[in-house]
Amino acid sequence: MARLKLSIATTDYDHFRDFRLGTVEAAGIEHTWSMLGHHEIFARFTFNREWDAAELSFAKFCAQVTRKDSDIVGLPVVCSRLFRFSSFYVNKKSKIKTAKDLKGKKVGSPEWAHTAAVYMRGWLNDEHGVGLKDVHWHQAGTNEAGRIEKVELSLPKGVKLTRVKDKSLSDMLASGEIDCAIIARPPDCFRNNHPDVVRLFPDFWEMEEKYYAATKVWPIMHIIALQKRVLADNPWVARNLYNAFNESKRRSVERLMDPAVSRYPVAWLPTTMRKMSTMFGGDTFPFGIEENRPTWEQMLRYTFEQGIAHRHAKPEEIFPKGIMTDVRI
Repeated sequence: MARLKLSIATTDYDHFRDFRLGTVEAAGIEHTWSMLGHHEIFARFTFNREWDAAELSFAKFCAQVTRKDSDIVGLPVVCSRLFRFSSFYVNKKSKIKTAKDLKGKKVGSPEWAHTAAVYMRGWLNDEHGVGLKDVHWHQAGTNEAGRIEKVELSLPKGVKLTRVKDKSLSDMLASGEIDCAIIARPPDCFRNNHPDVVRLFPDFWEMEEKYYAATKVWPIMHIIALQKRVLADNPWVARNLYNAFNESKRRSVERLMDPAVSRYPVAWLPTTMRKMSTMFGGDTFPFGIEENRPTWEQMLRYTFEQGIAHRHAKPEEIFPKGIMTDVRI
């Protein structure tokens, strides 16, 4: 029987490597894999649906999966996940010392539906009482001018958002035109050691460990989106893809934790991985619905509250029905 041909697009992840190279196979599937930068994948999949399955920003996914008659569904597969307290960059002249000091300030992000910023805007509101209306928000490219929003928005009433087409967040932060930027990657002004630009939370690692211990939320940045038409005649595809992604991830984690072989040029990596395994309950990078329920639920709430998602969805609504059916021997 011929295998079903599917196209997949992701950036280069070690935990997808064995699946991409064919060491791990998805039963019944023959894939053509495009390995591209994630911003290119997001844009091309969002606007043109160029692949059957693709990596997608979690926030942008929430916008598209909650549309009426949405044409995509998710796989509970995590491409990228990172804590984001390190993502606040401030101009020292703005005299911002705490999260509450952001009230009344000008704060930028690359897009409103920028997953890192969505998490941190929600955290500012939930934990520090800094609501969406308390800040003058700005949108611009991180280091290049001209970045655009990729999904439709319905901003809550009273939220002020200024789009800047001819400047970058890095330039505006360095000049003091904005007070703070929430950005997934360090802006050029920070990397180039601008004297006025610093992290708001230099102790972010300690903050993030405490946050996880209290909430069990480990922010998910990107997931795999799948076009629903693929499942119309082949409902088995979703679980078979999930199984292959999960096995590929298991092998990646096993390599990272192997104390006998130095596979990566990083000191103490196996020791760090064992510490992470203890912290995260055995699985350092869990896939699945229940394994990540606090995180799925938080992002679905945040994207709805921030005018990105069209409705407040539940985790079970954004994945194929029954994809996590328990199978035991």
